[in-house]
Formats: sequence, structure tokens, C-alpha cells
Amino acid sequence: MGWGDLGAFGEPSKETPNLDQMASEGMLFLDFYTANPLCSPSRAALLTGRLPVRNGFYTTNAHARNAYTPQDIVGGIPDSELLLPELLKKAGYINKIIGKWHLGHRPQFHPLKHGFDEWFGSPNCHFGPFDNRALPNIPVYRDWEMIGRYYEDFKIDLKTGEANLTQIYLQEALDFISKQQASQQPFFLYWAIDATHAPVYASKHFLGTSQRGLYGDAVREIDDSVGKILKHLQKLGISENTFVFFTSDNGAALISAPKQGGSNGRFLCGKQTTFEGGMREPAIAWWPGHIPAGGVSHQLGNVMDLFTTSLSLAGLQPPRDRQIDGIDLLPAILQGKLIDRPIFYYRGNEMMAVRVGLYKAHYWTWSNSWEEYSKGIDFCPGQNVSGVTTHTQEEHTTLPLLFHLGRDPGEKYPLSFASDEYQRAMEQISVVVQQHKVTMVPGEPQLNVCDKAVMNWSPPGCEKLGKCLKPPKSDPKKCFWPH
Repeated sequence: MGWGDLGAFGEPSKETPNLDQMASEGMLFLDFYTANPLCSPSRAALLTGRLPVRNGFYTTNAHARNAYTPQDIVGGIPDSELLLPELLKKAGYINKIIGKWHLGHRPQFHPLKHGFDEWFGSPNCHFGPFDNRALPNIPVYRDWEMIGRYYEDFKIDLKTGEANLTQIYLQEALDFISKQQASQQPFFLYWAIDATHAPVYASKHFLGTSQRGLYGDAVREIDDSVGKILKHLQKLGISENTFVFFTSDNGAALISAPKQGGSNGRFLCGKQTTFEGGMREPAIAWWPGHIPAGGVSHQLGNVMDLFTTSLSLAGLQPPRDRQIDGIDLLPAILQGKLIDRPIFYYRGNEMMAVRVGLYKAHYWTWSNSWEEYSKGIDFCPGQNVSGVTTHTQEEHTTLPLLFHLGRDPGEKYPLSFASDEYQRAMEQISVVVQQHKVTMVPGEPQLNVCDKAVMNWSPPGCEKLGKCLKPPKSDPKKCFWPH
């Protein structure tokens, strides 16, 4: 989902009344970022409070490549990483993930081995349908075991876009909240729905209701579901004791827009890139009785902050034996304070850009290769900015391209290298980058090796359902990441 997909962020069709109301009752973050322009690494960052280059969710197979966790990936979240639910357990929390996990699908990476008590959802994206010979269909899990597969037991009609998954995920959320409230149990719910990821889907009730087509239908259903979750908290009398945060894992995928992708507003490019459209996200904090209604924050925020902020809410300290990149946002949320901090834009193993205050410096630029672009793969449709949205990896480390995001949120007008403003801003930014690089100890890369034998052929529980498939012989290879 993109920054420009919600009415509260200026989407012209104004079809997200519940999220807009959530914003009017809570706080809107205008400068909130993900830690990576892609799904798996940003989720790893959210749950560890650490940049993907530290927690292992990157590749060294090629320079500055986006890597994730498709079915044939061998790696996943390392045991050495401490995830938010593992730490919240110490404060007595029950933790549930609903939806997409995406941090590895092999047994050692199962979410219930990393702090979650319950899971309803799948380990990978809902791609398919597959023939179960060359590729298996993706499994859907309840807790430890699979209960079916996408397209077989959990239907997604690619012709009409109809699927009931968001409704199933909503009911799971409502039931979990009711159960914890009944037993006076503190809880953490990670509601990771994926209807706005291609192939986009919506349930019958929402199909054809949006001015924006199928993608808008999916957004409307997510909006309706969030509204029902918030109303449920209020009905149970626990809204003033529940902190809720809404955001996205990366910018809208313009490659599949407008039918299967969303809007990044005025920002440049989209998912897969480290321009603003790839990493700046819609973000709303809601906590009635604590967060002043109608707040708008210019605090630079990041999904990794949700790790540290959640620990703070639970009365816990972040781990001291490792570098934590997320900060505690509570002073910004509750008192309106602005905390000085940089935002680092990583693509694979490379720091591509950094934001300090209103200035953003690009040390590398790349949209995607000429080869991919010539096949019609365009991450910046209609937005070519000469010398900025480059199709070759361009290094600017000696003279970074500098933008003032207040005056130029679309990154169209780089500041003149000769200007005093450029010199002053770069003096400050260079110190931040130098400190960052000195303390950077990359983790063991998890996204280098692929092997068809590790796909979801025979997940736990397949025997009971008669859905075990025979895997091919193991043949590990270097994963190929084109962009």
C-alpha cells in the first residue's frame, strides 16, 4: 500500500472512511518510512527493530539487489535475532500473527518458534495457482500445521479478483481479541493482511464498489476491517488500554498499477526503489484517551520504531547486546516532541540514501536495469527524472545528489553542488553517514541460496490432509535477484 492510498493522505476518491476516522481520532505520521523497499526485509526489520543488513535479510549475490523469501529460499530469520513477540512474552503477553509471515518457511523459521503463540496465515505471498509438480501451491497454516493451500482450499479467483481471505483474517482478529479480553490477558496482534499485493483480491461484497477498480476494492475492504477491529476494541471497553498502529511494508507497486497497484501520492517511483515512493508509508497511531485527537506529526519514523515503542509500552527495555535501529516514538506520539534521528535507505547490501531533517542525500541511484526496463518492467512509470531515476547503478558517494524534501517532495530538483545550502547540509549529513558506517556490522546474509527442494512440498500437517507432495532432489544454487 502506498502513501497516497488513503483519504487522510489526499487520495481523491476518499474511500477509506474508517482509516481517515482513525487518523482524526489519533495521529497521522507524514514522514514515516519502511526499512526496505520490499516485503520480507521490511517485516524482518519491524519485528527485530534492526535494519535488514544487520538481521540478515539481504543478499550479497550482487550489489544493491532487492531480495525476499520466495518458496525456494533456503534462509530465513536467524535464531540469533530477538523478535518483538519473544520479548513481549517476558511481560506476560500472548502474541498472534494473522496473515503473511514472510521470514522463511522452513521448520526452523516457523513463527511459533520465534515468540508467537498463534498463527493463522501463510509463510509466503499468495502467488499461484501452481500445478503441484513444478511448484507447490502455498500452504495456509493454523498454528503449527497447514490446514490447506491457496487456490485449492482457500480460493482466489484470478479472473474476477474474488477471495474471502480478508474476511477470514478479520474474524480471526476479532475472535483473538475477544478471547484475550475475556481472560484479562495482555496481547500483541500482528495483523499482516496482503489483499493489496498482486494478485489483488477482495470479497464479493466489496468487488466493483470502488472508483479505483479492483485495487480500490481491496483497499476499501481493508479499511472496513480496520474500522471493525477498532469498534470491537471500543465495544469490549479496552480501546483506552490498546495501542494500535497502521502502516505498510513498502510503497505501492507501480509496476502493477493502476489495476493491481496503488498510489504513492507526489512521491517518486515505487516499491523496489529507494526513492520516496518506495519507502515512505501511510502511518496512523491510535490510542483513545492517550493520543490527542487530530494530531499530525512530522517526526521521522520507521517501522523499526514499532519494535522499541512496543517494548516501551510493555515496560521493557530493548536488548543491550546488539545494535537496535528503532527508537521509542512515545515522546513524539504522546507529547508532540520531535526526536532528531536519520533515516537510512538500504537496497540489499548498499546504503543508497540518507535523510537528515528535510534533506535527503542519494549516494547511489538506480531504478532498475535497462535489460529489465526493456521487458516492460518499470518502477517509475511516467516519472523519468534525468540523472536521478537511472537504469544503471550510479555512484554519487563523492558528490551525493541532494534534495530538500520540504520544497521538493518528488525528488525532481537536485540542489546545486556549488550552493552554500548544499555545502552546509552535506557537512551535517556526512558526519551522520560516517558514524553509521563505522558502527555497521552486517549480519550473515540469509537470502543468497535457493533450492527447489525446500519449497512447500510437505509442510507439517500435510499427512492429515493427504496434501504431501514429493520434493525434487536438492540442488542449491545462488539466487538470482534481477533488481
